[in-house]
Amino acid sequence: MTRKRGAVPPPRELTRCGWAQTPLGIAYHDREWGVPVHDDRTWFEFLLLEGAQAGLSWETILRKREAYRRAFDDFAAERVARYTAARIERLLLDPGIVRNRLKVESAVGNAKAFLAVQREFGSFDAYVWRFVGGSPLVNRRRSMKNVPTHTTESDALSRDLLARGFKFVGSTICYAFMQATGLVNDHTLDCFRYDMLAQSTPGRRRKQAESSRSTAGGDGGKK
Repeated sequence: MTRKRGAVPPPRELTRCGWAQTPLGIAYHDREWGVPVHDDRTWFEFLLLEGAQAGLSWETILRKREAYRRAFDDFAAERVARYTAARIERLLLDPGIVRNRLKVESAVGNAKAFLAVQREFGSFDAYVWRFVGGSPLVNRRRSMKNVPTHTTESDALSRDLLARGFKFVGSTICYAFMQATGLVNDHTLDCFRYDMLAQSTPGRRRKQAESSRSTAGGDGGKK
């Protein structure tokens, strides 16, 4: 079963971020998107899924999420890091996942790099929260048009991950990763989840212009 990181909303009409349109997307938006992560297995799950999403819709990845969970040992990085060439070939035959060789191979390589980060910092969680000063960056987006594709923080995270040998971690992917895992709160101001998350996980509030590097989409734009 998909892990639920947030409370199920009450059964009434709610204003949501504009990208949440389908039943699957709405459930993900209401329960998970933007909820701060502190579990290393969940960090690796989103790192793997965000890399798999590159060039595709997030809806596609959500539909394949449970197949990924089965194929990649419930996102246990220590197991994925030990995958052999033969195991990779078997994964490339699995219709439940994105059968792209570079993405599958990068998942294994990223698992090895992930373990190296854990050894250096004690946990991936301790490592990644450093990029936002230890608490969520709370943005003030009036609409999805104001959501950037990358920020100074995602640029810094991307550079560091790449230097550590991670693949499929460009700044746009990193910003989507940061939005999904609650490093930033990018729910729009009118979304019912904005205040819920801002109150339950207080962070550093920023003016819109402070964090924007571009105004063409972001995580919500592609998810």
